[in-house]
Amino acid sequence: MLKTNLYKWSVIATSCLLSTACFDNDPSSASQSTMTEKNAQADEAQAGTEIIYDFEGNSIPASIRFGNAEGELIQSNGVTEGKKALKVKFNSANKPYSSISFEPETPWDWSQYDSFNIAFDIANEGEVSVFLKLGVTDIDGSNYTRSVVVPVGKSKTYYSKMAGHDVGSPDSDLGDSVELNLSSGLRSNPPTWQSDDVQFVWMWGNKNLNLKGIKKINFTLEHNLRNKEIIIDNIRIRPNPKLKPDYLANIVDKFGQSSKQEFEEKVHSEAELIEVKNKELARLNDGEMLDGRSRFSGWKDGPKFEATGYFRTQKIGDKWSLIDPDGYIFFTSGIANVRMSNTTTVTGYDFDKDTIKQRSADDVTPEDSEGLNTPPAEAIPTRHVVSKTRKNMFQWLPDYTDPLAGNYGYRREVHSGPVEHGEVFSFYMANLERKYGETTPYSYVNDWGKVTLDRMRSWGFTSFGNWVDPIFYDNKRMPYFANGWIIGDFKTVSSGNDFWSPLPDVFDPKFAERADVTLKVVADEVKGSPWCVGVFVDNEKSWGRPGRPESELGIVIHTLNRDGAGVPTKNMFTQTLKKQYGDIKKLNQAWGLSLTSWGAFQKGGFDTAPSNKNRIADYENLLYLYAKQYFKVVDGTLAKYLPNHLYMGVRFAGWGMPAPVVKAASEYVDVLSINLYKEGLTPSTSKFLKKLDMPAVIGEYHIGTTASGFFHPGLIAAADQKDRARMYKEYMHSIIDNDYFIGAHWFQYIDSPITGRAYDGENYNIGFVSVTDVPYNAMVDAAREVNGTLYQRRFNELLNQKE
Repeated sequence: MLKTNLYKWSVIATSCLLSTACFDNDPSSASQSTMTEKNAQADEAQAGTEIIYDFEGNSIPASIRFGNAEGELIQSNGVTEGKKALKVKFNSANKPYSSISFEPETPWDWSQYDSFNIAFDIANEGEVSVFLKLGVTDIDGSNYTRSVVVPVGKSKTYYSKMAGHDVGSPDSDLGDSVELNLSSGLRSNPPTWQSDDVQFVWMWGNKNLNLKGIKKINFTLEHNLRNKEIIIDNIRIRPNPKLKPDYLANIVDKFGQSSKQEFEEKVHSEAELIEVKNKELARLNDGEMLDGRSRFSGWKDGPKFEATGYFRTQKIGDKWSLIDPDGYIFFTSGIANVRMSNTTTVTGYDFDKDTIKQRSADDVTPEDSEGLNTPPAEAIPTRHVVSKTRKNMFQWLPDYTDPLAGNYGYRREVHSGPVEHGEVFSFYMANLERKYGETTPYSYVNDWGKVTLDRMRSWGFTSFGNWVDPIFYDNKRMPYFANGWIIGDFKTVSSGNDFWSPLPDVFDPKFAERADVTLKVVADEVKGSPWCVGVFVDNEKSWGRPGRPESELGIVIHTLNRDGAGVPTKNMFTQTLKKQYGDIKKLNQAWGLSLTSWGAFQKGGFDTAPSNKNRIADYENLLYLYAKQYFKVVDGTLAKYLPNHLYMGVRFAGWGMPAPVVKAASEYVDVLSINLYKEGLTPSTSKFLKKLDMPAVIGEYHIGTTASGFFHPGLIAAADQKDRARMYKEYMHSIIDNDYFIGAHWFQYIDSPITGRAYDGENYNIGFVSVTDVPYNAMVDAAREVNGTLYQRRFNELLNQKE
């Protein structure tokens, strides 16, 4: 049943300067008042609640639609109000999408409410947890996406904020703002009130929808490997309880862990940290490898092929594979981002700009891939608070006279958050220093390197993934992949949605110069080592989003509109079309334009929308030529400096793979690399590889959970660590069982800081080890299980032939 006769409520929001004066720092006091506070807030929320759907009718409302799913009204477990609830069966196994949407005939008008959330009672009587994405869309077409995990079990209330709370004041570093828009430096903030309800986690989209017209609410499952189900009841909007003013205060303990939540791997003292370390070192037994592995972690018990002294690709029957330098079959199961670069978090302090050395146009590494960049001694006296919000998140930060102060650093560039630059601190590095001590500056990094290698071998991984610390380049115990970034002062173009940064103008001669500089540096680091499988260059570039010509062909659309006098790629576009059409009148006829000359075309400023099939076909070709130049330059330069190593591609984002760009890449790379954040590999995701008939690798994937003290689990989420391990195994099996994929790399080795990594605020539980460098036991067990049988599972027919 759909109810729309909403009445107005009044919510008095509290606003408090987020400073230590507002905080109760006594944990025992907080715990004593928790139940009273929860009850009071529950009563307050209930008083202003208005039901949207209660499912008490005789049939499912016509405003509810299903995609690869089906619904049923039930009278059993999961009913929270009345006598009925809606059971949704998602036929999601190996489907791109499965969904349920709520689309009223007349959009909901909630514009009169200042501070409210939408809530759902959801139960899960299925076999496994359900990772749901919540979408809300307004009449202007704007939308947001949030997510939550529904574990197997009884009904709970899950909520998503639509408006409010006030959190700032004119004299705070927040200004006058609301929590919904607060740039705290975390991808998703802690709940702003105490309750047993579960908050949806922020993913992406527009936080400020047009509340005069909400036209759709939907739940979506994407690229699942199983059918799943949930029970939904009591969909309602309700006022937000009063904001808890200290919700961001003292959330991190002295080890960089959550101060608010207990979990299996949590460390409570330095003595406990040392004890855990000693027990693990005994288990690792100096990194004893799994049985049946070659010296390069290939399949020693399998067939042997031509040995070239370097890694190469080969198709064996219907399956693509890597071959190790000694001729053994090799599957790259590894972990990416094994380095310290992303372990720092913004502290809320800064220094006078004149005391900090600024970046140079000659740099070849983005700052978030560099080390600490420790503030110079002359900067320390100028240290000052620039964000009270950030400063007050920490129960402890060392003084600069403290032995652990060496783990402070500085970031001159911050992608998002409350500061544009400033001091950072690595709790992870501080914990390594606590564990191993320090005989010379950062000597504990050598201990870390040895233990990390031992872990990789003991856990059964066959290689490192991308972004491994160069200290491992000469390890001679574990294969690795090198990486490079082509950055510099070359001209740029735009796809219209440049997520990380604009794209290079690849026809600018400066781009080729910078590629040469970058790959020479990589070659100098690799030194021709046979332990280097290949090289990844760049990452998740904003090539365009497939689905609509406007988003897929953005590079062409936006570049055509520019004056070619200063845009080399526009020059290429002009010359290509001039050669194709000759007379400008023919282009006008094909594109529906009325340009007077090719000079006018070169000048730009005309309508470039992909408005007919001729334009779209030409745009696709121009995008292909642009991408071809990119891959041609990189491939040629890589062959110049590293002729024996594989070109592993550009690590396409799964959301950014326009067909013309993929085609261009396939002509130059040895292996297509894709960062695929889904629950697994479904047939629709990999079908394009059958046409290309070439090997591919997953450059990144992960699964996280909030069960270990995090406020954001990551891009794919599980109910807890055991559930996370289950999902890891299922993801890996979907890759191992695919004929075209020759490996997959988990992202990443170390959890993000729970207060957000310095560059962009990612605060995900995505590590195999925690901030205290303690491995997650369930994940380690799962890795040993998957890696222990990966060769037999992938090449079982070869075993049968051998028998």
